[in-house]
Amino acid sequence: MSWNRRHLITLEELSLAELEQIHNVAAAFKKVLGRSVKKIPALRGKTIVNLFLEPSTRTRMAFDMAAKRLSADVISFDAASSSTTKGETLRDTAENIAALGADMIVIRHNCAGSPLYLSRILNIPVINAGDGSHEHPTQGLLDTFTMKERLGSLRGRRVVILGDILFSRVARSNIHALVKFGADVTLCGPSTLVPESLRSLGVNVSHDLRSALADAEVVMLLRIQHERQTASMFPSLGEYTSMFGLNRTRAGWLHPNAIIMHPGPINRGVEIDSDLADGDRSVILDQVTNGIAVRMACLYLCAGGRPESVTPAN
Repeated sequence: MSWNRRHLITLEELSLAELEQIHNVAAAFKKVLGRSVKKIPALRGKTIVNLFLEPSTRTRMAFDMAAKRLSADVISFDAASSSTTKGETLRDTAENIAALGADMIVIRHNCAGSPLYLSRILNIPVINAGDGSHEHPTQGLLDTFTMKERLGSLRGRRVVILGDILFSRVARSNIHALVKFGADVTLCGPSTLVPESLRSLGVNVSHDLRSALADAEVVMLLRIQHERQTASMFPSLGEYTSMFGLNRTRAGWLHPNAIIMHPGPINRGVEIDSDLADGDRSVILDQVTNGIAVRMACLYLCAGGRPESVTPAN
């Protein structure tokens, strides 16, 4: 199967076969990253621009490293260094970047729909690195890649996403992918952050932590997205932690071989205790590591790379 998409905007629009194809290419690139020489010439001569108009650490660094591992030239902009601070529109900024000879734009923006908008006006590939509360496709890809590494097939696996679902783009991308992989997904948290309407996505909704965690094989913690909330959705962080924070006692309700995930940044002592974040069942740092291989796969495929050409020997 060949890859026929120029852009990566959302996981909602990808088929199961396309999700698996990205994972397969990422697995091959991860083997490359395990070698003493981690660089391959797949995108030599290409220029990739990281246009991050919203704060980021892990995602921006992972895209930067992924592009350099593929031998691409990388130019990074953030909000402070962009002419958007002078009143330039996103369209003008992006069109100037394309006119300078960029071959691809990776964009993070606080406005949902920004990557889709750019994909419709530019003639170069656009990859969504997170747009408002809409989606974060590469995070959903690396999260499900990490789950499959530990659990094998995700069909029928019990996955709990716990926390601020309403404002989480990570949750939405994971939901779209996990449902296609056949996982049994439960969303859990306060009713103000986990509305019943989310059932329409093909998932379960629970406001009872014990029943949600009972025998779950994966629990993904999400931080509270204060910056996207226009009003307080619960009385205090202390109350949230007392009812929904993951501690050692509550972790005991999980399946004995369950894994604990978090896309970061972690608010230790709020959504998860430090001993669990750093414990044997945590795959949080595995997620970070896998993020490079998965983003290499996305950059390579959107640049026109052939999936069948990717082997550890390349």
